[in-house]
Formats: sequence, structure tokens, C-alpha cells
Amino acid sequence: MKLIVDSGSTKADWIAIDDEGKVLFTTQTLGLNPEILNGDEIVERLNDRFDILQNKKTATHLFFYGAGCGTDRMKLMLSQLFQVYFPNAIVVVEEDTYAAVYATTPKGEKAIVSILGTGSNCSYFDGHVLHQKVQSLGYIVMDDCSGNVFGKELIRKYYFNKMPKELAELFEKEYNVDPDFIKNKLYKESNPNAYLATFAKFLIQNKEHEFCKKIIFKGMKSFIKNYIKQFENCKEVPVHFVGSIAFYLKDELAVIFEKHELQLGNVLRRPIDGLIAYHAANV
Repeated sequence: MKLIVDSGSTKADWIAIDDEGKVLFTTQTLGLNPEILNGDEIVERLNDRFDILQNKKTATHLFFYGAGCGTDRMKLMLSQLFQVYFPNAIVVVEEDTYAAVYATTPKGEKAIVSILGTGSNCSYFDGHVLHQKVQSLGYIVMDDCSGNVFGKELIRKYYFNKMPKELAELFEKEYNVDPDFIKNKLYKESNPNAYLATFAKFLIQNKEHEFCKKIIFKGMKSFIKNYIKQFENCKEVPVHFVGSIAFYLKDELAVIFEKHELQLGNVLRRPIDGLIAYHAANV
């Protein structure tokens, strides 16, 4: 039994397949970002799902693609943890961009592959290997155009009284805007980036409002400038996306890509389905 995992900071999708690629079960845990969680917290989230706990000794392979796995230190930490938890499995840990590549890019195609979800990322795939120009420093200083950055911007606009009155009233109905509640979520609880990303739903729901449009396009311009245009051939290859932010703002991406003479490629909400086909064919 092979376990395939696509993990962000908010949630992790799990699929178990047999040697022919038949799906045995699917499940979901909370996100397993090693930059945010310690080993005990990760194990606790694994144990919380009966399907995972029940099959920990029967898994023969674990292919884990996760946010926060962009450094050797984090890959090693998770690999060692998973090797203990799944004692009979061959464990492979890669950053989440590889999941995006395998799901969106036809075999051998050169492309820029980006993630726009709770966090953000961007890499160039030369048909064989991923290349990155920007090393992510996480949600506090980077993650342009991501859900957590959009959420932070909305909270700032609201508290600085820069949000239009009609939107502010809707915002108050949708979220708990008590300052103590927000500060506790940001500074006392785990996954503050995932909490910030919950506010992005409001931005998407009201994307036709001029106020929200400006925030969306400002974020997209920043992502193009700081990430995509780092690659000299960015206008020569398609740019694929995975993630909820990209998926629900696909029309806006198409508009700004046309202005910047970029090729918008595949846009998927989740890469997990593409990973099934990839691993069934390659393992």
C-alpha cells in the first residue's frame, strides 16, 4: 500500500493506493508543516485519523509533499519522524512544489509552477529538476499573494479604518474582530498563517468590489515581480498554478497575465488527483 500526501499549512490530503493505482481510502488531517509544528504535534495529528493509525505498519511507501519542506533540515526531520511512525515504508519527503509539478505538468514539459494557497511558492521545472530563485522565509516576510498575506492585509485595512463601511459591516458579521481574540489566534495558538488565510475567503467572495480588486491585483503584481519574473524565460513557458487562491481567482490571474505577456497554464485547486496517476505510473 502506497500513501500519497499533499500537505499545506491548513490541511493535508491523504490517499492510499495499491500497486495498480486503485484507491484504497482517502482521508484528511490538519496541515503538517514542520516549520510550524513540532514532532509531537505532527504525530498527534496522524493519530487523530483512524485510517492512518490503522495502516501505519502496512504502508510500503510514503510519498509526502509538504509546505515547509524546502530545506534539508526540515526534510530530514520529517523523514525520520515518518520512518518511525511507518516502520515498514520507504519514505520520500519533498517540498509541496513537486506535487504541483507532477499534477500540472505533462511529462518532460518545461514550465514555471507556482503555489497560491495558505502560502505561496514558485519554481522552474526544466523537465527533470526544479530550480528556485527565491528561498522562502515563510509567512511573516514572504508568501506574496497568498491567503495569509491577503488575510493580514484585510485585518490591517479594517483596524486602520481603511475598509469601506459597507464591507466593514460584512466583515464584522463574518469574523470575530475582537482584538484579544485575534491576538490570541496570532500569538498564542498554533498555525497563525492558516488562521490569517481564513480571511481570504472574504476577499474572494467580494472580489468584484473595487476595494477588494485593488488588494487582489496588488498581490498578483507583487507575485509576478518578485517570483515569476526572476526566471529569464518566464514569457517562453507556461505558468501553472495549484492552490485555492489561484483556483478561485483564475479569472483575475488571466487578466494580469495578459497584461504582462505571460502564459497562464493549468490551474488546479488540489494536486492530489494528479499525484495518483503519477505514482501509479512511476512506482
